Amino acid sequence: MNPEVAVAVRHVGNVALVDMTGRLTLGEGCSLLRDTVKELLESGRKHILLSLKGMTYIDSSGLGQLAGCYVTASRLGGQLKILTAQGKVHDMLQVTRLFTVFVTFSDEAEAIRSF
Repeated sequence: MNPEVAVAVRHVGNVALVDMTGRLTLGEGCSLLRDTVKELLESGRKHILLSLKGMTYIDSSGLGQLAGCYVTASRLGGQLKILTAQGKVHDMLQVTRLFTVFVTFSDEAEAIRSF
């Protein structure tokens, strides 16, 4: 496992909250995100909230993987939303205009209620 990124999944009602920490970059970090989202969808978890609060950096591969996970979830009848993108991660989502694709929240309780 890539020591630069970690993923922890917790369940709040019917929402799978994926807490991500570290750097989402080319390689195992992207694979870890993809595999986590895929496993959740395959197990019937259709409401996925990615908490990016602990993310310190994301590169173009990480951005592409976020977009890919969004498309996969949508295609399978699910929803993927983002919680608390900040700092450089927030800036990258803004510069690439991915904020126009994702529904984003700064408050966890509000994000969970939105599903």
